Amino acid sequence: MTLKPEVLGAVARAVSQERSLDVALKLIVEGLAQRGGVALARLWLRRSPGELCERCREYPGPPAKIPRLHLIASAGRPINSAHRTEDWSRTDGEFHWGGSKIAQIDSDATPILIESLRDDHEATQRPDWVRSQRLRSFAGMPLLFRGELLGVLTVLTRSSLDSVALVWLGAYADTAAVAIANARAFDEIDKLRQRLELENAFLQEEVKAASDGSILGKSPAIRRVLDQIETVAPTDATVLILGETGVGKELVARAIHATGSRRGRPLVKTNCTAIPRELFESEFFGHSKGAFSGAVADRIGRFQLADGGTLFLDEIADLPLDLQPKLLRVLQDGEFEPVGNSRTHRVDVRIIAATNRDIKSLLRAGRFREDLYYRLTVYPIEVPPLRDRKDDLPILARHFLEVACKRFNRSGLQLTADQLRQLQNYDWLGNVRELQNVVEHAVITSRLGSLRLEIPADEQEPSGPANAVSASSEEPQVVQDKEMTRRVRDNMAVALKRSGGRIYGPGGAADLLGIRPSTLGTRIKKLGLK
Repeated sequence: MTLKPEVLGAVARAVSQERSLDVALKLIVEGLAQRGGVALARLWLRRSPGELCERCREYPGPPAKIPRLHLIASAGRPINSAHRTEDWSRTDGEFHWGGSKIAQIDSDATPILIESLRDDHEATQRPDWVRSQRLRSFAGMPLLFRGELLGVLTVLTRSSLDSVALVWLGAYADTAAVAIANARAFDEIDKLRQRLELENAFLQEEVKAASDGSILGKSPAIRRVLDQIETVAPTDATVLILGETGVGKELVARAIHATGSRRGRPLVKTNCTAIPRELFESEFFGHSKGAFSGAVADRIGRFQLADGGTLFLDEIADLPLDLQPKLLRVLQDGEFEPVGNSRTHRVDVRIIAATNRDIKSLLRAGRFREDLYYRLTVYPIEVPPLRDRKDDLPILARHFLEVACKRFNRSGLQLTADQLRQLQNYDWLGNVRELQNVVEHAVITSRLGSLRLEIPADEQEPSGPANAVSASSEEPQVVQDKEMTRRVRDNMAVALKRSGGRIYGPGGAADLLGIRPSTLGTRIKKLGLK
């Protein structure tokens, strides 16, 4: 008898203390394979519904017929040169789903002992292999934990097994089943801990974002947006939010989530521009420990974190073309595999995407996948720029003033009627974000209860007699918008050239133009300057 109780007991104790499922599975089969006389030990586990490894997805039959057992761990040693190069730790060969004996143990949840393989031709599909490896006996045990069948553990030996050895193998299998159940529980607890930590971080961001502002305004342009939000929020439809930089696309996404059926679950924000190409899959889908250099622990991705809630994909047009198919798959099927893990995960996530770029032009240029575009544009919402909703400027400005006064501990500051006219006459290329910055800057620099707005004079339209045409009797010439845009662009190009391409600091392009660096940066991007 090769399965000695004292040896099995020592191995079982080592296995039972392991918290990592992958390590526990490896210890279970290697603990048996290292015993004298044992040629091969294998462990099959029942897969969860919808859980398919790479080998299972290659099953030739229909998905409904894929066997529920799949080989998860294997260890053994060939004895002759003909099979010495064969890797007995592989789990993806023809034995991946087991055979008739394995299926019988899984079906009946009862052990099987074949003392002489030569007398049982159904024990293996390779009788020549049995002879060349001098295999004599087979034993298979169900892995049971609290009445639930987890899988099947088998051994092939080069010495005879008897009923006593089967009893000790059963005891070892019971310990292995407990170790597997415990490792799975520890794994689940660790994932829940990670998820709670990440959710807490995202919820803190949500609380901060909720206090920072909401969608304000009464203009027809913003009313259309609010009506669209009210229409689409109760559904699970994918939404694509379009609009210039700074118009408030993220506020629209938050409003859709907050008024929809998923408001009790997290809204997870991801900026596609900010994710390095090499970390894309890990950031979105998570990774397993050891999947790559620096992966010192398992980590869940944004899709798992947003499961049951909403995932906001900001700057979606900046997603590299070669990464778009990976995103498309999870949008279509709700399935993905973490990096370094073949286990398929299913998630239920609502997608809201946003971009400030013209995706249709990217489609024509071949820089954005058409199938991904149509998957995202189930319900598009276009957020108007601030210049198309000038009637909302007083409401927005007063709101930002109130928030800024609380934030910077200022009081007694008010916007005058002349200052409101200044704001309405300004061309807000930075949109709502630029307006907020201007108001906050005015609050910070206020002195003796006086609010001073710093708006470049050359960006304002004439607003009074001081700005009227000189005493010349000539009528002012009307300049078409396209020509004015060209002049502004040329003027910016001259300033950039004179400053050596430097935007910030004294002598920088922003200083030469008399505008704020952030405003210049926005205009450079809008007008296509480099």
